Amino acid sequence: MASPLLLILSAPSGAGKTTLARYLLAAEPDARLSVSTTTRAPRGQEVEGRDYHFVGEAEFQRMVEGGEFLEWARVHGFRYGTSRMVVERALREAASLTIFDIDVQGGSAIKSQFPQAVTVFILPPSLAELEARLRGRGTDSEEVIQLRLEAARSEILRGLAEYDYLVVNRVLEEAGADLSAIVRAARCRATYMRDELREAFGASRSSPAPRG
Repeated sequence: MASPLLLILSAPSGAGKTTLARYLLAAEPDARLSVSTTTRAPRGQEVEGRDYHFVGEAEFQRMVEGGEFLEWARVHGFRYGTSRMVVERALREAASLTIFDIDVQGGSAIKSQFPQAVTVFILPPSLAELEARLRGRGTDSEEVIQLRLEAARSEILRGLAEYDYLVVNRVLEEAGADLSAIVRAARCRATYMRDELREAFGASRSSPAPRG
């Protein structure tokens, strides 16, 4: 039985992480998205339960105290958390792909608890292009845009240093194809396939390796 695959996607705001997560959901039949909980208000066309679970500060704190989050962090003044239940369900289901659309703090926290998780950092072609995308959204003030750009510089440095794979989002279809290739590569790892192949070839965990 193949192991479930936990795929962590992180990126600076405006790099296209959520769009690429949706692309991968459409491309992979067994994929599901871990929907984070946040204290910020919905933006643009965001929908409750599809993009985020939107809650108030008091409800978020209740969930923290109740141990409902695998990890949580404050990002740009708001709190975001990953449901413990989603991860536990993913680990019970064979051959499933669970996508985590989270910031670098959350990605590092999950990776530390589940070292088998695969981490992918999404990069914009340049900081100038990232700024153009943030301004093009038309949802943030000048102050917020500058804060996001400042945060992007440190997030990019951390992503370059810590993440398993890097994808530059120049063209959506090309970046999406890169993500699909990463999923295929991850599913060929021995750690992912070992138990399934042991069963198929009648080998036990204690079987000695052949000599020569």
